[in-house]
Amino acid sequence: MRLHIAHTTTFTYDQPISEAYTEVRLRPLDHAGQRCLSFHLHTEPREEVLSYTDPFGNLVHHFDVLQPHTRISVTAESEVHTTEIFTEPLRALSPLDAWSFTQPTAYAPFTSELLAFGRAALAPGDPAATAVGLMRAIFNGLKYEKGATTVSTTAAQALHLERGVCQDFAHIFLAASRSQGLAARYVSGYLYNNGDMAASHAWVDVFVPGRGWLALDPTHNAAQNGNYVRLAIGRDYADVPPTRGVYKGAGREALEVGVNLVAL
Repeated sequence: MRLHIAHTTTFTYDQPISEAYTEVRLRPLDHAGQRCLSFHLHTEPREEVLSYTDPFGNLVHHFDVLQPHTRISVTAESEVHTTEIFTEPLRALSPLDAWSFTQPTAYAPFTSELLAFGRAALAPGDPAATAVGLMRAIFNGLKYEKGATTVSTTAAQALHLERGVCQDFAHIFLAASRSQGLAARYVSGYLYNNGDMAASHAWVDVFVPGRGWLALDPTHNAAQNGNYVRLAIGRDYADVPPTRGVYKGAGREALEVGVNLVAL
């Protein structure tokens, strides 16, 4: 599938701030069959945009606004070709990835409840079946409910609430998979819904030795297909937020995000 994506983030302040530093992870990955055909980042105020590649292979754009202002707008426009079947056939993980994607994190801790949740879906000797079983258990056991959690909610808290959004479902999946010895990584991106309201999305890759990464979405109980656009991968949400920054000043910040996906 070929998609056009427009993602606008606007920060406003109730009084002028003196300077700000902002970084974004909004360029679709060239990864496992997905190709980013074009990408343009526009900032207002207009500033020089620099970039670097983070330890997980994500391209990070960043810029500074060094004069007083009350508003920053960032619009990322991209065109991407997605793949109907996600395949990243690695025989083995590097030692660093094997460590990074099996350890607990602040968002995906190893609590007794998450350990028990993971054990309940364990299929001994079959990592792929375990991963699919965990995805189904999350989909069937939790309710999708906007506003029930916040961006800082952990997997343990969401599991206790038995509700949350895609970020929470992904963090529970990460913690449960890793607690059973499976390497798992967080994926940020988009899901095209054929004209319905678009938004950022999150799902999980689970590593199966000898087969490679399986890309699974516990929010929809589905494997990644051509409707999914991958933006960034990491250990949890903290590694891959679409926008992040700091500013100097006493102004209170408000955030507004708009995403539009169109099939071409």
